[in-house]
Amino acid sequence: MSIIYTPQKYKLADKPMENFIDPEEINEILAAHQQPSIQKVNEVIAKSMQKQRLSLQDTAILLNANEPEMVDAIKSAAKQLKEQVYGRRIVLFAPLYVGNLCINDCTYCGFRSTNKKQERITLGKQDIIDQVVALEDTGHKRLILVYGEHPRYDAQFIADTVKIVYGVKHKNGEIRRVNINAAPLDIEGYKIVKEAGIGTYQIFQETYHKPTYEKVHLKGTKKHFEWRLAGLDRAQEAGIDDVGIGALFGLYDWRYEVLGLLRHVNHFEAVYNVGPHTISFPRIQSASGFEVDKRYEVSDADFTKLVAVLRLAVPYTGLILTAREPGHIRDEILQYGVSQIDGGTNIEMKGYTSHKEQQDLDHEQFEICDDRSLNEVMEELVEDGYIPSFCTACYRLNRTGEHFMEFSVPGFIKRFCQPNAILTLAEYLEDYAPPATKEKGYKLIEDSLKDYDDERFKTKLVERLGRIQAGERDLYF
Repeated sequence: MSIIYTPQKYKLADKPMENFIDPEEINEILAAHQQPSIQKVNEVIAKSMQKQRLSLQDTAILLNANEPEMVDAIKSAAKQLKEQVYGRRIVLFAPLYVGNLCINDCTYCGFRSTNKKQERITLGKQDIIDQVVALEDTGHKRLILVYGEHPRYDAQFIADTVKIVYGVKHKNGEIRRVNINAAPLDIEGYKIVKEAGIGTYQIFQETYHKPTYEKVHLKGTKKHFEWRLAGLDRAQEAGIDDVGIGALFGLYDWRYEVLGLLRHVNHFEAVYNVGPHTISFPRIQSASGFEVDKRYEVSDADFTKLVAVLRLAVPYTGLILTAREPGHIRDEILQYGVSQIDGGTNIEMKGYTSHKEQQDLDHEQFEICDDRSLNEVMEELVEDGYIPSFCTACYRLNRTGEHFMEFSVPGFIKRFCQPNAILTLAEYLEDYAPPATKEKGYKLIEDSLKDYDDERFKTKLVERLGRIQAGERDLYF
């Protein structure tokens, strides 16, 4: 099957699809809530602290709140809300680039079809195995596979690569969850990929501002705004209820993009009764033959604020922060709402086995700013009191989509995800951590056990920790 799309009109199942992003609506909402009072800001924060989803109007108030006192209140509330919902656990993953062939010409991307400097590589079966072994040797259990948009990377190709990854068992290593970042498919294509046992299917709209979208996507399948916008609707129709959305901040006004993301969340909740599992918010970075346009550059101060606003706006949606950001920014933003980060990231083709010390933009999609090893990231998280997690329990117990919301809204994320994080941390400490990290990690586990008032549950958790130390693996609640 081909992923190439040519018709301007298409249907989702038997329903015609319409563009649910209205630029006039978003601009009017932003304009109507300029210079909000501290009282208004506090009212919106109070609503969020009750774990209520914020409206676009509520969110616009927070986005337009610029006084230091208001920004501090937003960040403080986001930090508190995150700990109430997610506890202290941070999920870790790694990206693995499978192929960089691409038919699209996206001005900001090193993989664009017109970039003749880019070396085009598609991993074969043994290449994939080699990369996965290298990742498993560092302790990774969760991957996201990344593909350019090209007819070669059709649904069957994606499914086959997923199966190869799951099949690699190395020492105590195994990949337990494979997420996907790839081109939008048709419904039948998504069904093929679903059968391979994927986790989240992730598609970034890049920008929700259609005029900007058309300026930066010059040709190829990705040129069609509505086809991409409805990409995850087709995934839902195919039975993939675990999806991730995102915007590339720096292409247009960041406030507009935040409301675009929330409108997308609203659309999923209205049509499918469940929002996206994750939201990503990468800032644009330099790429081969591309320099960042300063007009819409998002400052560090605005970036940290927008993450805090997103957390308050969508209390139960996972927020993903990637190695596009430098370590010091990632460390700060973690406290305001992030629930997932990558560690030990290398986005060069075959990068996990090349062991290069220098980045080469002609061999990767964009520049990354955090090249710390997985253990360096793990140790810093532990030192800051976070519980690094490789947990995949919800995915494997079918707690996704509506089922995930049934568990997460009453507070089960903190109740179950935190102990599962402790168990996967113990696995890492036993199998991969150097002595200093192991000592710090078990001290954190010991301190975390003191937080459990339910002695029966605590006894079960301690018993499973003992089983892990005795050599068992993959235990979870």
